Amino acid sequence: MGDRDLRVSDIEREHVGRLLQRAVGLGMLSLGEFTERMDTALAAKTRGELNTVLVDLPGIRLAGQPAPKAPQFVYTPRPQYGFARPQYGVRLAHPVGAGNVIRSRMSGVKRTGNWQVPGTLLVNSFMSGVSLDFTQAAMATQVVEIRVDDFFSSLELIVPSEATVDMNGLDLVGSSANNKVRTGPPMGPLHIIVHGSVRFGSVTAKHPFGTHWKRFLNGA
Repeated sequence: MGDRDLRVSDIEREHVGRLLQRAVGLGMLSLGEFTERMDTALAAKTRGELNTVLVDLPGIRLAGQPAPKAPQFVYTPRPQYGFARPQYGVRLAHPVGAGNVIRSRMSGVKRTGNWQVPGTLLVNSFMSGVSLDFTQAAMATQVVEIRVDDFFSSLELIVPSEATVDMNGLDLVGSSANNKVRTGPPMGPLHIIVHGSVRFGSVTAKHPFGTHWKRFLNGA
């Protein structure tokens, strides 16, 4: 029996689902193609059937192949402040440009109004508060990937009522993740995937203030 005939697990199907979501964010798949391929992936029983939804996507790891090494974060002392400073031990699997990085140290960062949102955003903060308001933002893609590397910090995501947010990829240490909006696959104009590490901090996704009252008054 070859590898293509081996039975697949739910973990492999979930992995393929995340790869398809990322392909949507990179513009390689339309929402309709994503839906069709997800249906195929969920119904797949063997690796051969599962891999058919990925074979034409560049840079995609097929089910059954070894996983690449995850990015490692190395901490070195910073004597003048008496705390550790995050540095990257290896390159990110999908590097982002300098304009796609929010890096803060003991600061407050806020993005609001008609700001340009890239397909991939890296948030790297220490003892800071970062607020990203997507309600009037100019989106480059339907799916936005936010990679988090935070320490003693808070990240707040304010999203439109039709948006969905997935926080399942977060690695929390002494932290909290509070998703007050819909989750799941892309269903509307914006889907945000949040993953990475949060140490002694918090991540919150919510609608703008008053959204629930407006729905109530409109009978929704």
